Amino acid sequence: MTGDEFAALLSDFTLSAESGDGARFARHFTEDGIYHDYIYGPHQGRADIAHMMQDLFHRDAADYRWEMFDPVFDGRQGYAWSLSSFTSTIPQFKGQRVVIDGMSRFIIRDGLIAEYRESVNGGVAMAQLGVEPDRMTKVFKRWTGWLKERPETIDYLARPKGSRATRETHDP
Repeated sequence: MTGDEFAALLSDFTLSAESGDGARFARHFTEDGIYHDYIYGPHQGRADIAHMMQDLFHRDAADYRWEMFDPVFDGRQGYAWSLSSFTSTIPQFKGQRVVIDGMSRFIIRDGLIAEYRESVNGGVAMAQLGVEPDRMTKVFKRWTGWLKERPETIDYLARPKGSRATRETHDP
């Protein structure tokens, strides 16, 4: 896959996410692909990824937009900065418009996404929704647990200061 092909993949990936068609979205992933979502957690396999997009995300949000910028790709993994926005349909936050930015990491295998991770300041989204501070604390603790439980984080914390991970340490 070339850099231009990666950019085209990202464009179709985000357009399919906007459409709400879970199966279309999931076709961008390998059969065993995994999508790590900062709200809904990890989803593995096309059926689970389709469910997350169609039955969770589009249940809770309307008017969804997602656009990737400045994609870079080295033949194995890619990154892009994004902007996304939606209007909440969750009864407590119904009608609240949210815009967030984030960084996305893609591991590509055979032209498809084998692993997707995103880094988003979800506190910005929760502030726009009007989430109560106690609920934010609960969510932040869950996100902290996910971060600390990741194999990469465990490996990082186990290494002495000044040491660096090898590429093989982070291959999926």
